Amino acid sequence: MKKIEAIIRHSHLETVKAALIEAGIEGMTVTEVRGFGRQKGQKEVYRGAEYAVDLVPKIRLDIVVPDGKVDPCIAVLTKAARTGKIGDGKIFVIGVEQTIRIRTGETGTEAI
Repeated sequence: MKKIEAIIRHSHLETVKAALIEAGIEGMTVTEVRGFGRQKGQKEVYRGAEYAVDLVPKIRLDIVVPDGKVDPCIAVLTKAARTGKIGDGKIFVIGVEQTIRIRTGETGTEAI
């Protein structure tokens, strides 16, 4: 099993979510996060004054999938979240040793 963490733009959440559901990816955790990468924040204008926003708001998706669904999940995320502009986000793939469904006690892929 793998945990896929994807950092995406707020504006792409619904598109990405719909694409994942259509691809058969069931379940994700969505968190609002703030950070910066190569774009180093952005400049905003408020009441005529320009100021820098150092930490840009983003969405983090946490998705745990069986090993066989990792590549299709990455393909869906990449296609649905890409604009081709700086700030599209990142995808991280992390190994998961064990998963347990608290309600039933199921373990492994049955608990996903």
